[in-house]
Amino acid sequence: MKQYSAEFLGTFWLVLGGCGSAVLAAAFPGVGIGLHGVSLAFGLTVLTMAYAIGHISGCHLNPAVSIGLWAGGRFPASKLLPYIGAQVVGAIAAGGVLYIIASGAPGFDVSKGFASNGYGAHSPGGYSMLAALVTEVVMTMFFLIVILGATDKRAPSGFAPLPIGLALTLIHLISIPITNTSVNPARSTGVALYVGDWAVSQLWLFWVAPIVGALLGAVIYRFIASEEK
Repeated sequence: MKQYSAEFLGTFWLVLGGCGSAVLAAAFPGVGIGLHGVSLAFGLTVLTMAYAIGHISGCHLNPAVSIGLWAGGRFPASKLLPYIGAQVVGAIAAGGVLYIIASGAPGFDVSKGFASNGYGAHSPGGYSMLAALVTEVVMTMFFLIVILGATDKRAPSGFAPLPIGLALTLIHLISIPITNTSVNPARSTGVALYVGDWAVSQLWLFWVAPIVGALLGAVIYRFIASEEK
């Protein structure tokens, strides 16, 4: 139960910190943090939580990561559903807290996006569904490769949160203009449910693509990291 509670809290922090920076601070008049700040915020949520709860739950914070770690031989199948459940509930709870905070400002309109992920007319840059699909698959694939490599028993110990957090920052720097960056089905669900409408109808892509990408990343890492016999 402590592991699932840790995943709930960690995913809550990721959504509140990452999506919160996008909703509350990205375009704040005069001193907004912009795309670079939002990218860094997402990376910092993972970095800080990895040190805080990594020794408790492994700090997955992401259904695709849990599935990828299972496919990579690092996580038991018996814990997959409870981990994913804790992550999704944590993300939805954080979305609710963020909604309460954001709605306290005059002119707040949740239908404008609320940091939701989207494609086509709902992509920040107007990118197509295919572009969004490829982006999310490839970004999640490389995220899993970094995670598996950084946590490999042969890697330097104690430093894994740094490359993982920086990788997530880089992923956001690349893909915010395309999909608003998901690579995390829980993160996408946690805000989409409050927007409803298009955000929910497009949510399927932000479950399917990250999971496919995570599985590919696990397969690739197992191939390149296997020791020669």
